[in-house]
Amino acid sequence: MQFLLAFIVAAPVIGAVAALLPAPPGLRGRSPRQAVLRHGVIVTGTVLIAAVVLALGFDRDHPSKMQATTDISWIPALHVRIHLGTDGISLPLLVLTALLTFLCALYSCFKLPAGPSPKAFVALVLLLESGTLATFAALDLVLFFLAFEMVLIPMYFLIARWGGAGRTAAAWKFILYTVLGSVVMLLGILLIGVKSGTLDMVALATDNGRDLTHTTQVVAVLAIAIGLAVKTPMWPLHSWLPDAHTAAPTAGSVLLAGVMLKMGTYGFVRIALPVAPEGMHTFAPYLAAFAVAGIIYGSLACLSLVRRGNKGDLKRLIAYSSVGHMGFVLLGIASMTPTGVNGALFANIAHGLITGLLFFLVGAVKDRYGTADLDTLAGATGAALYGRAPRLGGLVAFAAIASLGLPGLAGFWGEMLTMFGAFDPAGGLSRPAFLTFMSLAALGTLLTAAYLLLVVRRVCMGSAPQATSEARDAQETRETPETPSTRETPGEQDTQGAPETPETREPQLAPAEPPAAPAPGSLQGHEGQESREAQGIPGYEIQDVQDYELATWSPLVALTVLAGLWPAALLGLTDPAVQKLLAGGKA
Repeated sequence: MQFLLAFIVAAPVIGAVAALLPAPPGLRGRSPRQAVLRHGVIVTGTVLIAAVVLALGFDRDHPSKMQATTDISWIPALHVRIHLGTDGISLPLLVLTALLTFLCALYSCFKLPAGPSPKAFVALVLLLESGTLATFAALDLVLFFLAFEMVLIPMYFLIARWGGAGRTAAAWKFILYTVLGSVVMLLGILLIGVKSGTLDMVALATDNGRDLTHTTQVVAVLAIAIGLAVKTPMWPLHSWLPDAHTAAPTAGSVLLAGVMLKMGTYGFVRIALPVAPEGMHTFAPYLAAFAVAGIIYGSLACLSLVRRGNKGDLKRLIAYSSVGHMGFVLLGIASMTPTGVNGALFANIAHGLITGLLFFLVGAVKDRYGTADLDTLAGATGAALYGRAPRLGGLVAFAAIASLGLPGLAGFWGEMLTMFGAFDPAGGLSRPAFLTFMSLAALGTLLTAAYLLLVVRRVCMGSAPQATSEARDAQETRETPETPSTRETPGEQDTQGAPETPETREPQLAPAEPPAAPAPGSLQGHEGQESREAQGIPGYEIQDVQDYELATWSPLVALTVLAGLWPAALLGLTDPAVQKLLAGGKA
């Protein structure tokens, strides 16, 4: 098992190097482009299979114990080691990363974003996967930091070279925010290493801060928390995220939301909570306050974007929703209780599944309509997905409802447990303050439901075309009941007995029939294709969910339902590890 975890971390790097080399003659397929895309699917699929085997071989009776460990001296002069391992906290994140990267590679094999060489795209995705997996498996602080930084360059190029409008500015904003935050975090890591004499995360967690003074813990947590808060992202250090998501290609958005944001919250759980508990206790109320501010701010920003006439971008809206959802994760961590931290870890996984699915779906809608602008999608030229692409519309509605936390789906349990944690925080924390935070978080759930239901209404239902409204008004006019002013006069009645002549014959208008509704997927409508195009109304025939899309999205749908119906499968892994972590390795 120890070699299996090392293989999971190293295989994507080897695959990235191989992707840049010419394909062997027997594996080139129809073109070099197809060969390298197929290479990405094979490598990520192999890593996913290895991650599943690791999960199946994991000792579920002892999830708090580090398993599949590798410990090799790397830089003896600095006491830096290649120390890898996994427990009930990191294992779900490893599997989630492997799954989402494989699905992105599979989706890109059929829908590669416009940009430079496919070889570079595949290599960057694999390098990003390796850095993320190493972050979740690292048990040495310097190794954790290096893996934490390793993902920045691939994501920068994915946005800058394969992104959409505004990609250059968004990529620079992403790299500047995250690098500056990481520099501050490095100072905190070095402070812990110098004062404690070790960089081993297991030893530091077991020591539980006993070798660190209160001042050292406070300074270290402040420095580390700034770097982690940027990556999470926590309000008000979030402003790079909406621009990055809006400009990124579909695969980039899925990986950014699905796994990269989890690196920040994982760092809080793995480093800040067990290594410097006194420093974390000092900053917990402030972390909770920023968390609920992010929940409310993200929800209000989404409500503003979804309003008619505001030209809100659907990808940008989901990015702001991530600020709110990650606020629940931070609130659970700030409670410093097993209930709250377990809820935070559950919400991490749920957000990765649901938001990853949402970005896949929004990418598909944008590919079909050429825009993610909500006013365009909801107006007379809009999507109306229920009628034009019912399966796609149903999936969008499912993902939105899962994101708002409907009971029975994955999004519910994390938010509920984090609020339970805030209801009864750890000893020494102000309960009235945390009750206030819990109340504000509950208000955030209502605001979240409001904007996501508005998204479903506008995108999935759309608006009736203006021409259809005019036809309906004309039909209602023809069906208006006869009034006394329109009845025949006696003089008119006298002429009824006379034979009809061309001069006396009234022109008879055939009753107009209402226009027949076009069949789903048909171009035949009430005005014809040319008339619709003349009014700016696109044709009704758009592609519904394709086979490769169904294969990509189905695992996320199934896991969202499974996690909602059987939360014990995940909580049974995380709870013993969280109990041990909060108790300083004694539980």
